[in-house]
Amino acid sequence: MPIGRITQVVDCREAMGMGKGGGIAQRGTISECRFPDVIVVGMSPGRRHVTKPVCDITSALRREGIEYSISTLVLNAGSGVPPDSGNIGGAVLGASFGLTSKEVLQIEKHKVAILHHGNVRSHVVHKVRFILQACEVKAVVVSQTPVDFEDLAKEGVKTAVVMPPEKKIRTRGTVMAIVSGVTRGQTPTREKMADVIHAVMREMKSQN
Repeated sequence: MPIGRITQVVDCREAMGMGKGGGIAQRGTISECRFPDVIVVGMSPGRRHVTKPVCDITSALRREGIEYSISTLVLNAGSGVPPDSGNIGGAVLGASFGLTSKEVLQIEKHKVAILHHGNVRSHVVHKVRFILQACEVKAVVVSQTPVDFEDLAKEGVKTAVVMPPEKKIRTRGTVMAIVSGVTRGQTPTREKMADVIHAVMREMKSQN
C-alpha cells in the first residue's frame, strides 16, 4: 500500500493509440478514471486536428499532483462544424461536428470539462455552443485562436463573465474560463499549462 500518495485507477484506451496525436487514443474512445471529476474533450485526430495538447494537459494535471481524477475523451465526430451553424465559412468538406448520446453522458458525469478546439474562431465558438447545449457542465475552453467571452455570449453560450440575454441563451452548460494560444499538435508552454491548471483547480474548489 503506497504511503503519502493517492492512487488513481485509469481504464486507458478502447483502441490503439495514434502516434501522430502524441499517442492519444483513436476517435470515439475514452480514457476513464474511477471517480469522474475532470474530463478533457479532444477533437477527432486528423491532419488538421492534431490533438497532442489533450494528452499533454491530461498528463500535466496528473503530474502536478492534483487530487482530482482526470478522464480523456476523443470525440467520434469532432471535425467540421455543427450542422446548425449555418454558413459560417471555412467549413470542413464532408465533416459535420456532432455528439453521440454516449458522449453526452460521459461528459455530463464530470464536474468540469476542458474543451480543446482548433484555430478557426467561428468553429471553436460553435463547437463549444453545441457541446454545452447538450451537456450541463462547467467548461474550460482551450484553443489556438483567440476567443473571448463576448464571442461565446453572442452565440447564446452562458459564460461566467458575459451572459447572453435570457431569451437568447442556448446552452445548459457554462464556460467558466478560456485559455487561448494553445497550438494544436504542439506541447503547450508552461505558462499556458499553468493557466489551464489554475482554471481547473479554481472551478473544482468552488464546487467542493
